[in-house]
Parts: sequence; C-alpha cells; structure tokens
Amino acid sequence: MKQMQLQLNNWEFRACGDDAWLPAAVPGTVHTDLLRNELIPQPFYGKNEHELQWIDKKDWEYRTVLQLDEEWQRLAVTELVFAGLDTYADIFVNDIHALSADNMFRSWTVNVKALLRTGDNEIRVRFRSVVQEDLPKLERLGYALPAPNDQSELGGLGEQQISVFARKAPYHYGWDWGPRFVTSGIWREAVLEGRDSVKVSDLYIRQNAVTAAEARLTAVVEVDSPAGWDGLLRISSGGQEWMKSVSVQPGKQILELEAVVDQPRLWWCTGLGEPNLTAFCAELLQGGEAIAQAEVTTGLREIKLVRQPDERGASFYFELNGVRVFAKGSNHIPNDSFSTEVTEERYRHEIASAARSNMNMLRVWGGGIYEEDVFYRLCDEYGLLVWQDFMFACSMYPGDEHFLKSVREEAEYNVRRLRNHPCIALWCGNNEMDSAWAHYEDNIGWGWKEKLSQDIRETLWKDYEAVFHHILPEAVAAGHPDVDYWASSPLRDLTGDANQHATRIAGEGDVHYWGVWHSSEPFENYNDKVGRFMSEYGFQSFPELKSVLSYAEESDMELESEVMLAHQKNGRGNLLIKEYMDIYLPQPKDFRGFLYMSQILQAEAMRIAIESHRRNKPYCMGTLYWQMNDCWPVASWASMDYYGRWKALQYTVRKSFQELMLSIVSADGENLEVHAVSDRQEAVAGVLQIRLQDSSGAVLQEWSERVTLAADSSGIVFTAGLAGLLEGRDPGRVLLTASFLAGDVLLAHSRHYFVSAKEIALTAPALAVEEVPGSGGLSFTVTSDVLARGVYLTAEEEGIFSDNFFDLLPGETKTVEFFLRGNAAEDFIPAAPKGLEIHSMADYVNGSLL
Repeated sequence: MKQMQLQLNNWEFRACGDDAWLPAAVPGTVHTDLLRNELIPQPFYGKNEHELQWIDKKDWEYRTVLQLDEEWQRLAVTELVFAGLDTYADIFVNDIHALSADNMFRSWTVNVKALLRTGDNEIRVRFRSVVQEDLPKLERLGYALPAPNDQSELGGLGEQQISVFARKAPYHYGWDWGPRFVTSGIWREAVLEGRDSVKVSDLYIRQNAVTAAEARLTAVVEVDSPAGWDGLLRISSGGQEWMKSVSVQPGKQILELEAVVDQPRLWWCTGLGEPNLTAFCAELLQGGEAIAQAEVTTGLREIKLVRQPDERGASFYFELNGVRVFAKGSNHIPNDSFSTEVTEERYRHEIASAARSNMNMLRVWGGGIYEEDVFYRLCDEYGLLVWQDFMFACSMYPGDEHFLKSVREEAEYNVRRLRNHPCIALWCGNNEMDSAWAHYEDNIGWGWKEKLSQDIRETLWKDYEAVFHHILPEAVAAGHPDVDYWASSPLRDLTGDANQHATRIAGEGDVHYWGVWHSSEPFENYNDKVGRFMSEYGFQSFPELKSVLSYAEESDMELESEVMLAHQKNGRGNLLIKEYMDIYLPQPKDFRGFLYMSQILQAEAMRIAIESHRRNKPYCMGTLYWQMNDCWPVASWASMDYYGRWKALQYTVRKSFQELMLSIVSADGENLEVHAVSDRQEAVAGVLQIRLQDSSGAVLQEWSERVTLAADSSGIVFTAGLAGLLEGRDPGRVLLTASFLAGDVLLAHSRHYFVSAKEIALTAPALAVEEVPGSGGLSFTVTSDVLARGVYLTAEEEGIFSDNFFDLLPGETKTVEFFLRGNAAEDFIPAAPKGLEIHSMADYVNGSLL
C-alpha cells in the first residue's frame, strides 16, 4: 500500500503569444516574476504603479515538466492539487485540458491518472486576464454594482468597476490604503499526489463541550478510498487512545469517534492564561499497522459571542472558557500587495508585535485573503483570538447561480481549512455592506441604492441575503459549529427592519466609527461615540523617513508632490493630517518634521479612543483600531509600516492595552477624573499617587491613598476640580501625573496636560543616555534637563525599543531596552543598539515655538 507526493517545481512563464519562456517562482505572481526577470521596475517605487497597469490586460501561462517513473502508473489514484490559482485558469496535462478554475480562495483537485505517462509530462496553466474576462459580465448586467474602492480609472478602465465579478482578493483592485495590482499566478503550492489505498483526507476535532474538568470531543475523520476497506480507526492524544471498527466504502466518507479528555490543558488568549495546544492523531489500522494517518494540533477551549438583552440594548462580547474577554487589538490586512512575498518571518513579526503590544485579538478584514496557515498557527501559539471575515467588502455582488455555487464552495473549503485553529473566535460575513446598502432605510447608507431602480434594489438585496444570511451561516453551522457567525460588520442585529443597520451608534451590535477622520470630527468625540464593540476606527500617519525614502526622492519631499499623492490613497488624506495637526500640534519646521509629527498626532488620536473604550467597560467590550499593518509603503492608518517598523502608535497601543490602565480626562470641563481599568481576573491592591507638577518637574500638590481595583473592572479613583488644581497657574506650564504602585513596582502610569500640545512652550532639551551598569549594554537610561516631549529613539539595525515617543520631566529617569527584529523561529532578540540616536519634538517644530 503506497502513497506518493511530488512538489511541482521548476516553473517557467510567459505572456500568451510570446515565444520565450522565463524562469518563474511558484508560489508567486506574474508581477513578481516579471520583477525577478528585470522586465518591470520596482512596483512600489515612485509612481511605477501607474505604469504597470498593462500587466492585468494580458493572458499569461506557466509550465513545468514532471519526470515520472513506472511506479506512478501502478497507483490507483493520481491527482493534481493546486492549493491556490489566481484566478481564471485552465490546466493542461500533456496538452489535454484537465481543469478550469475561477476562484482564488479555494484549492483545485483533478484526477489526472489517465493523462499521465512514464517519462516527461508537461503541466501547463493558462491564466486568462481578469479584466478581459469580467468586462463582458458588467456589460451584460447592464448596470454598475457598487464597488467604491475599485480604482478602475487608475487601471485604465474609466468607471468600469469589475472587482465584484471575480472571486479574487478585493484589495488587488486598489483600496484607500493600497495600490491597484490585479495579479495572476499560482499563488499557493502545487503538488502531484498518488495512492493505491485509503487515505485520511481531513481530521477535525469538534469541540462539543469544554470545561476545566473535561473536554467532550468528536473526531471527525474524512477518508478517501479507491476501494472498500475494513479495519480500525484509532484516535490518540497525550497518551490516551480511542478506537472503533470501521467499514469504508469506495470514495469519500465521514467517520466519527467520540472522545473525552479529562482535566484538559485549556487554550487561553494572551492576558488570561497560556495558549496550550493539544495534538491529535487519526490512524487507520490493518493488522495492527497504520496504513494511513493524519495529525492536527488544536487548542481545547470554548468560545462564545455573548449577545444578551440589557437595560441599554444588548451585550456584545466574547467569552472564553467561561471568562468574559475585553477584546484589545487591531484590523489585519494582507502584509503585501503580492502576498506570496510574505515570509514566515514577516508573519511572526506582525503576530509577535501584536502580542507584545498587549493585544488579544486581530480581525482578518474581508477585503484581503483568507490568510496562510502560518498566520493562524502563530495566532494559536501567541494566544491571539481571530475575528475572521469572509472575503467580501464594501461592495454589492452578483447573485447568479454560478457565482453563488462558487461562494458556497469557497466558504465550505475555508471553514474546513481553518476550523481546527483555536484562535478562530468568530466568522463574519462581510465588511460594511449591510450598513452601506442600508436596505430598510433610505438616504442613510452610502447612497448606493438610491441610484438604482426599485426592481434592481430588491434583486441586489435578495442576492445579498442569499450569501450572507443563508450560504455563509450554513457553511459555518455545518463545518464549524462551535464558533458563532455574524452577518456583517458593523451590524446591530438581524431584525429585518431599520434597526438592523449600524448606521448610527446604538446600544447593540458592533460599530465602525469614522466621524474622526472621514467627517473631520474632533478627537474629543472619541469620548462620546462609544458602542458595545468598536470594531473599526482609525487615524492616518506617514511612515518614518527611512521608509518614505524607499519610494521617494529628496525632491519628492513635499506634502502635495506627485509621489506623495501616489502613496496616499485616501483622497484628501495628506491635507486631513495637516488640518488636524494645525488644531492639536505645533507646526513642523519641514517635511521631515511633518513625518514625525504625523505619527505623534495619530498616536494621540488612538490613545484617546482606546482609553475611552476601555473606561466604558463593561458597556463596551472590544476595541479594534484600523489598522495593524500595510501592504506597501504608504501614508495610512497602520501602526507599523510595510517594513514592520513600529510607528509612534504601536508604542502607544502597547501602553494603552496594558492589563492595568490609568486614564485621566476632564469630562465636563470643570472636573478632572482619574479612571482605573483592570483586565485582571483578580482584585489588585496598591497605592494611587497623584502629583501636580510644573514643567520643571517640581511637585506643586500631591495626593496618595490605598486603592483596590476589583477584578475585571473600570471606575473613577480620583476626582478634583480644575479650578482648585490650577489655582490661577498658567495651564500650559503644569501637568498632572497619576501612578498606581504595588510597593516599588509601577503597575500603571498616566500623564495629563491641561492644554493641547501646540500651546505648550518647548525648550530644546539636553537628552542624556547612559548604559545601565551590569546590563552588558542591553539596558540604558534616558534623562532630560527640561520637559522633553515625544522622545524618539532610533538605531541602525531593524528592531524595537521597550518604549519610544515618550515624555520626560527633569528629574525623571526612563530605562529602555532594545530588541533586534527576530526571524522565522523567534521574535525579538535583546541587543545593544548600534548607532543610537535620540531626538524630541523640539527638534522637529518651528523655532518660534522653542
């Protein structure tokens, strides 16, 4: 009994009709193959994106040759398996058509035994242009389907937006943070598999009921056999075994075996416990020997989305192993416009950055891809929950029979592929489509339906409901029943009336709040615009200078230069940053100063938002800012740029997401409140220390009292009148510091300025750096002779600091460590920083402010 597998390597590619074949990388894309062959310039540099739009108008083909010996001919089944084809593809084996594919988001398998021969076998994959394939579909439809992020004009298509017709990553067509590169290629691995006996084609550990006492499970085993087979099925894990006799029929069938694990090692998200993982093995035994087997690693846990009516609407929170979770995290987009370029090291850097930033959740947003297995494996290992969107975003889609069938197969495939990952906390149908269309209320959504006739409106809504209220939830219920489904984000509830749409903040469902940024509302509105679960909100900044210089020349260093506008996909984005900067911050002295100040501005906006959401616990039980990462170097909402370099926001998030947080606000303009938030599952006792200081560091008033923070709580721990605090002093020269200590250990810290940063006079500081004795250079201290704002550390090597962009008063000492960026096997490595430089806000603003 034999099973064989052969990786398909040594590929070549060409444009259809060309004579010359060129070397290609698989997995890969046409764009990256053209780049490696030096046939196109670097796509991300300057305005090169605009010059490369010809690529998606052509057909492309790939080929490789397999050398097979006679042993392959003796196998009962030989299958060609493509884990991912992007997107419209025809596969030929020895010039005979074997398969046509039309969905990027699923694997494709075809039995090719009859097409193969001993010796050389040519496998050829022809990719039809998505543009040429889908333009006729738009013409036949007779009206445009809403797809506002489709940058069709940049692609030379005018107003012909076709992104919705292909089951392909929506962001390939452009987004308000990403370029338009409509790729094609063999984007996941390709293999030839052969066997002459039964195989285990899938193993799913269904978690029926999980507690600390026991985990009641069902091993769901899919077997595929060329002939009937009788034997034993054995499931094993951690020294335990479960067995039963089975009789297998030819073809595919499902076998189930119940299992109970006593005293299971539960999987927890970061902050609540260890993300313990448990391995399971399924074996088919004959005569005591295993003739086929499969292994999976999962985490034993119970995850629920809890939506219970209460006096303010209905709750919206995740419960893990019976413990309520306040979700702290961000929205994830693909790490590259060419996703095959993302290495395991890049995935690890992102996930490790999220964990180090005290996050416990990432939302895989619906305009990208169902991520690679390594992404979810790392989330499992680091204890990050995943809110998983299906790949639909900000558009309305066709509803013809073929399209719906393709969507159903895509959903079933990806649910099955990801369901053993304990990180998966929720399946969500789409991004923003319910609220954008707003079917049950006119003139309230994004204005899509108002442009269409009533008949077309009803047709599109019927098609919408077919996908998001039937096909997708049915796929989740059948394939992953221990995880909940949510139809759209944002959404209030599936009520079938105007109360369904999250077009305004209400006391139920999740919220995308974009009043700050898109509607130019002030940062202070974050304190009032709070829902039950804040699944999107954000503010833009530029990447650091080193990253900007990767796509721009010195001559491009102007806010409205052609290159800066090409790397700003959100219309007025650059001017919006400047308008907000004019309100809240000192004027930067030059463009380099603008880059730095934009990061300070972004971090302050998100600090206000996150603190507001956490102060409102348990009414609000989740805060996921937009966005974690970038797919190319660009001005965007990301907290770390395309190269993985942490912006000021990432450091601010790390502090704002700590399990113990102090937040200082003046809610009514007359009083100052200090709030304490604890995500710990037990009470915390300590001393609250409040100091009113001037900008020289001198203590003007001081309060100290013992405080006990209840488990999983939020509340006010100090209140004082502003007039009594200031006592006629210049508010621009005083500040208030709150600290929560257990003995000499600082548990939480916050600082409050009584005026905006633009009203605080700055003096150029003398910043001193000294190595901590005995640290071997791994730790150093920073001090200042005057108030230093936004102290900014840089090093020659890629890495992160334990803190950055921080404020210092005279007399304060900040201890900092540096960590080199890791690799595929480990995340951050302690090191002495080489070429350490230190700056502060005073270095970047106009001299008149100093």
